[in-house]
Amino acid sequence: MRIIPAIDIIEGKCVRLSKGDYNTKKVYNENPLEVAKMFEAHGIQYLHLVDLDGAKSKHIVNHKILQEIASKTTLKVDFGGGLKTEKDLEIAFECGANQITGGSIAVKDPEIFKSWIQKFGSEKIILGADANNGKIAVSGWQEESEKELIPFIQEYQQDGVKYVICTDISKDGMLQGPSFELYRRILKETNLTSSTAEKSINLIASGGISEFGELPKLAKLGCEGTIIGKAIYEGRIQMKELENFILES
Repeated sequence: MRIIPAIDIIEGKCVRLSKGDYNTKKVYNENPLEVAKMFEAHGIQYLHLVDLDGAKSKHIVNHKILQEIASKTTLKVDFGGGLKTEKDLEIAFECGANQITGGSIAVKDPEIFKSWIQKFGSEKIILGADANNGKIAVSGWQEESEKELIPFIQEYQQDGVKYVICTDISKDGMLQGPSFELYRRILKETNLTSSTAEKSINLIASGGISEFGELPKLAKLGCEGTIIGKAIYEGRIQMKELENFILES
């Protein structure tokens, strides 16, 4: 299972929110590159970089930070937040993103999202399936849609999506543990609808990670990756633990 630390950006700074609420913003570092280099020094290979300004503005904003991290570290970056047009994607990829994550656009304009899968390839496009009470949330989690989480994932699975980041918003930033049962259900249901290995979902768990012991449980469930944010920044998980986990995997 891949370990994917998160850096969320507001006004160029590394922050964390609770349940996606911008009013809960806490700044952890004024220099995101410094944080990325610290991750890299501990054997981390992947990074989840979220442009929270972009999510609010509905277009890419912090692409220069993406470019700086991508050019000055070896981290493979997946980038999300406010990507609404093909031009946004081109900027993200030109600035060094390895993958991009689309959430709101996949709900509000599925034809555009599907065209991205066709043009850029399913290895490059991650479906952001962020849910509150089993319903997909959009617009930086400020709105709840009528889309049910698992059917939403299954629909895009049939359209070729291979990577899904699923965040239970009620857990995000709360340090109360991830939604094991939700991930179990997603993996079970998507496997039922998958007729071939090519259509199986790489599920990336996100939200609520509170201690190191949760990571082997997510790996055992079958999660392909897990995104860790506040637990690192608050010292609940030590970088040495993650380093050893990666070495032993």
